[in-house]
Amino acid sequence: MKTFATKIMGLLGCLVLALLLVPSAGVHLMMDDKGMMFFPIAGMIVNRSSIDAIFINLKTTFNNTFAATATVWEQIAMKVPSTGSQNDYKWFSKFPKMRRWVGEKFVKSLEAFKFVIVNEDFEATVEVDRNDIDDDNLGIYAPQAQMAGESSAQLPDELVFEVVNGVFTKVCFDGQFICDTDHPVIDPATGLPVSVSNKGVVVLSAATQAAAIASLGAAATAMGEFKDDEGRPLNVMPNVLLVPVALRDVANALYTADRLDDGKVNLYKGMFKPVVSPRMTSSTAWMLLDTTKVVRPFVYQDRKSPVFVQQTDPQSDGVFNNKKFKFGAEARGAAGPSFWQLIYGSTGLGA
Repeated sequence: MKTFATKIMGLLGCLVLALLLVPSAGVHLMMDDKGMMFFPIAGMIVNRSSIDAIFINLKTTFNNTFAATATVWEQIAMKVPSTGSQNDYKWFSKFPKMRRWVGEKFVKSLEAFKFVIVNEDFEATVEVDRNDIDDDNLGIYAPQAQMAGESSAQLPDELVFEVVNGVFTKVCFDGQFICDTDHPVIDPATGLPVSVSNKGVVVLSAATQAAAIASLGAAATAMGEFKDDEGRPLNVMPNVLLVPVALRDVANALYTADRLDDGKVNLYKGMFKPVVSPRMTSSTAWMLLDTTKVVRPFVYQDRKSPVFVQQTDPQSDGVFNNKKFKFGAEARGAAGPSFWQLIYGSTGLGA
């Protein structure tokens, strides 16, 4: 009995000595998942608590970057919630307007064709090696969490500008290219379709007043003359000039200069706000947009907004077989055009 008590006292003495001396060397007692005390020798102990703390920090970094990331799509597109695998926009075939109520109500029927935008899945995934947790080498993952947050926030930009870059090659609700020379519109006088154009080839120019009128002025005039199938003006009022980086200076000059390069008055000062995007792939194409309406020229269809996801179970196959934890982002959505009448696009390639 005395021997046992002596051993216990010896162990307690060693413990007290350790508590007094070891902290001075920068080492402190820690507790594992089961409440057991231990002295860490080096690096970080991999347990549920430490893993949860790591991924909480990564999620916070992701969310902070996501919230701080600047985007452009809201200036030219509207957000449409989606609750299924796709949305049908056949209602784009009618540009609704009030009319005089004489006799029975006139119900506008939707056209027979469908215009469907199908949602797609998107992801960004980063692996965290368990050895990096063991070695407390986690600084390399914060920038990756930031990049995942930035990329997630800019997903709508990417999708919307895929449509912007395809206005001369992608079809809209009437089966024509988004910007085309022969959109069919019913002539109320004859009941037959006539071709209406929202496409040009003129170079955007601030060199002379005449060149500005022939480019920007002609586009604005064409949009102002768009009518519905009853012959009534649609009241399209363009207010945004969308350009690539190569046309930034020209767009800014048309918006801010009192006089153009030929010394004549700038007729368009303050009229069409430039929106410049490096995501535009053509260095010559430009677009005039009306973003003043409830419906904007482009649609961002949001099925599942980007969200932070993680796989942190230490017993998962990925960790057991490959020593890999994972985090990243997932989203579902798509983009497309709305009314072609809200867009006038020029290739900028000249005649």
